Amino acid sequence: MWVANWGSGYGPGQNYLTELNASDGSFVRTVTVGNNPYGICFDGSNIWTANYGDNTVSEVRATDGTVLSTIAVGTNPVGVTFDGANIWVANSGGNTVTKISAGSGTVVGTYTVGNNPQWISFDGTNVWVANFNDGNVTELNANSGASVNTIATGAGAIRTAFDGSNIWVANNLGGTVTEIRASDGFVLNNFSFTNPSGVAFDGTHIWVSSNTASAVYELDPSSGATLATFGGFPAANMLAFDGASVWVLDFGSAQISKF
Repeated sequence: MWVANWGSGYGPGQNYLTELNASDGSFVRTVTVGNNPYGICFDGSNIWTANYGDNTVSEVRATDGTVLSTIAVGTNPVGVTFDGANIWVANSGGNTVTKISAGSGTVVGTYTVGNNPQWISFDGTNVWVANFNDGNVTELNANSGASVNTIATGAGAIRTAFDGSNIWVANNLGGTVTEIRASDGFVLNNFSFTNPSGVAFDGTHIWVSSNTASAVYELDPSSGATLATFGGFPAANMLAFDGASVWVLDFGSAQISKF
């Protein structure tokens, strides 16, 4: 499991990643990348991290932590995802996303989305971008980058996840998690949570974190019913699934927890 160490505030902060052993959480190594690393994704061989503070993305070889490349993208990159061939980067300060060939590291294109894009997910065909200031998501064609749809979700749309059929959007300021049918963009449901800050799919269930309720919730994706609630997180934020366990990054305690 790889963790981006952002640092404090929005100024210059820490500039490294921490690699942990997924089986027991033990420390493996740190890797120096760009300033204020934020979002992370894995392409099957390498780790990609968006460096908010210097408008770059770092490509890191997962086996030994070697930094393979540093690529200039848009202003204040945050979220990243992999579509099977390309890396997509949400540039929060530029209202764009950048598409990078994972094989060559070359920038394929830059596409305009909504205001303050944060997180980004791939559904097997299209890319979905959460636009925080607009309270919506932009759906882009993964091949061309053309806009397919813009769908209203809720205030402060901040994180996205794909469950194999539907896109889930955490609306941090709106107090909801929106479920969207990926095939046609139809809004299926809105579920109420206090300041949801993260969302992830573990292959069976949806997980939602709240940075003010100090909790993480496990949901039934078919009904949205809360199956379990886990407390004790001062500022639960990002969530990730490693194929076996769910990991919770807590901004309040600078710790991660494993379920």
